[in-house]
Amino acid sequence: MLRRELLATLFAKTTPAKPNILVIMPDQWRGSDLGCAGNPQVKTPNLDRLASQGMHLVEAVANCPVCTPARASLLTGRYPHSVASGEPGGMAANDLTFDPTQPTLAKALAAAGYFTGFIGKWHLHGGPRMPGFVPPGAPRLGFEWWAGNICSHAYTKQTYFRNEPTPIPIPGYDSIGWTDLALEFLGIAEKQEKPWCLHLWYPTPHDPYLLPPGFEKAHDAAKIELRKNWVAVPRNGSRQDIAGYYSAIDCLDQQIGRVLAKLPPNTIVVFLSDHGDMLGSQGVLLKRKPWEESVRIPGIISWPGRIAPGVSHVPFSHVDVAPTLLGLAGLPALPRAQGFNYAPHLLGKPLGRKALPDHAVLVSYTKTESNEHGPWRGIRTRRWKYARFEDKPWVLYDLERDPFELNNLAASAEHAKQRARFDRMIASHMRRTGDTWVERFDVLRRPAAKT
Repeated sequence: MLRRELLATLFAKTTPAKPNILVIMPDQWRGSDLGCAGNPQVKTPNLDRLASQGMHLVEAVANCPVCTPARASLLTGRYPHSVASGEPGGMAANDLTFDPTQPTLAKALAAAGYFTGFIGKWHLHGGPRMPGFVPPGAPRLGFEWWAGNICSHAYTKQTYFRNEPTPIPIPGYDSIGWTDLALEFLGIAEKQEKPWCLHLWYPTPHDPYLLPPGFEKAHDAAKIELRKNWVAVPRNGSRQDIAGYYSAIDCLDQQIGRVLAKLPPNTIVVFLSDHGDMLGSQGVLLKRKPWEESVRIPGIISWPGRIAPGVSHVPFSHVDVAPTLLGLAGLPALPRAQGFNYAPHLLGKPLGRKALPDHAVLVSYTKTESNEHGPWRGIRTRRWKYARFEDKPWVLYDLERDPFELNNLAASAEHAKQRARFDRMIASHMRRTGDTWVERFDVLRRPAAKT
């Protein structure tokens, strides 16, 4: 017996503890809007510090720049059209319900002995919404501890649910309340004799672009420096909207700092958003477009002592989150995952040219509210951005020479070979992942979610 206990003690000392995992995902935060990403107008010292201590993924991209599809990809490592739902097109549109029988990141971690928790905006349970109760069990996709809602952006009148369908009010501004709940989870997790994983999905800085309490004077709308591709639009793209968006970011950075200050050392932190927002760039209001303001997202992964500080240009995207986190935790990949495991790269090992994917694929099935275009598919590399409709090219930009995408080369005879190359890449990706140009969704005809 003594020999067995001695061996167990020695094994425990030589076997590294599984890392804790924190995934912070705000809603509708553009990749350009961090101090460390080159925007001095936002005040993000906590996230800038996190980026300096970990790997800053400066080419991070949303595979589908819409809430529900992005969240489905993050949890499964699969492209939205490949994630099962009650619709033939998978989870490639908003307000759909995730098929809970599928493998997810949270299920895999729970099976490996993790204490799993979710806080914030879920948006994977269809209607009714606003705010919406997700019942315990299978619909929570592997998350054990719960404080969230389906979807609500009522920032000063927010409510959430635990295990009963009785809404619980969050007093004051909700980013502070969600953070308080995260600190509650960390206190409970500290008493568990196992590693933990928390997904903290803030609803801000998504519109409505309200000024958080205490941040009313953080940004003078008249002095906002507009992006070079900004064009005045009637709503949700004004200087005042951008000032509110920046103020929400400033507030969130403070709240995220509260969480980061309480983390134990052996914790992997992932920070990214589900998508960006146009906010008047290109004269457009909404995301769901192939332009940088919509598809490029913040990307930071930190693990003190394991991931060396640096900047990476790998084409990281939502489908890569689950494979990479499971890889970092030393756990098997999810069945049928389509994303890439960047754990070796983050831990300092060379990937090699054959192993390193050279593009990120963007997918959108849903139509915009103005019905100005139908489904599109696209490719984004470090230098190029290309998107097309089924019957014709839409946009082609040289991002190195034209970072604000002001010169559309889609009709340029000089770039015909470039377009043809990207067309082949898109066609190959669609075949490989079971994608099709058949339009499965039309948000204009689908019944509105109940409130």
